[in-house]
Amino acid sequence: MTDRINLHLVSDSTGETLNSITRATVSQFERASIVYHRWSLIRTRFQLHRVLEGIEAEPGPVLSTVIEKGLRAEMTTTCERLGLQLVNVLDPVMAMFQDQLGEQAASRPGRQYVLDADYFRRIDAMHFVLAHDDGQAQAGIAEADVCLVGVSRSSKTPTSFYLANRGVKAANVPLVPGLMDAPGLENPVCPVVGLTLDADALIEIRRHRLRMIGTGANTGAVRQDTGDYVDQEAVKAELLWARRLCTRRGWPVIDVTRRSIEETAATVLQLMESWHERRRKEATASL
Repeated sequence: MTDRINLHLVSDSTGETLNSITRATVSQFERASIVYHRWSLIRTRFQLHRVLEGIEAEPGPVLSTVIEKGLRAEMTTTCERLGLQLVNVLDPVMAMFQDQLGEQAASRPGRQYVLDADYFRRIDAMHFVLAHDDGQAQAGIAEADVCLVGVSRSSKTPTSFYLANRGVKAANVPLVPGLMDAPGLENPVCPVVGLTLDADALIEIRRHRLRMIGTGANTGAVRQDTGDYVDQEAVKAELLWARRLCTRRGWPVIDVTRRSIEETAATVLQLMESWHERRRKEATASL
């Protein structure tokens, strides 16, 4: 087997679909050594010829999401001539939907990026996260789809931005011992989810943060003593206090120590669905 391969990712749009599929697949191969050649926004024969020249110069398998039939045919011919594997990754799913819906696919590139209501909902959610990050604009929490709470540096902000890209308005509020809860969290009108992590992991993240900003530690809500901010016993006590607060309020808690942002966001979405399902059942039972 070849230790190193060239992998060509050819897309008529941004290439995000191919990047996601490839990342998920390659992660299953521990010794994979891959040189990626990314070709995006390929929509004309002139652009395709540049791609085919690149494939011929550095041969390797090709993954494609190109829709236009003429471009696909030319790419297929070239790959067959070079003895290279070509996989049109959307074909199986497209064929399934055509069978189920009894309708031919439109075959127009980039349709997932049209400026429709879903697009503007994501933009609106992004603006919301910016305005309500780290406890800002607390009165606006009533408009949130979900509120993330947790101690400083517990991944609230990156998770909120990831959710915003899914069209979810996520506010996030820091939990700081000794400070009153933010307005809107006494009787929240949206799901509240706590984020926590292992004390050692949190200390390492905070130390890195301190190195980045120099002396002192800005938690976004209060300027803490640097020693307590990274002291193991103080951090353990802070995490325990925050978890007990969430338990007392009935807020579910996600341990993000070994979770990626994507995994944390997926769990938040599941918890949101469960929260709304409980609300629907309660409303039905009260009728």
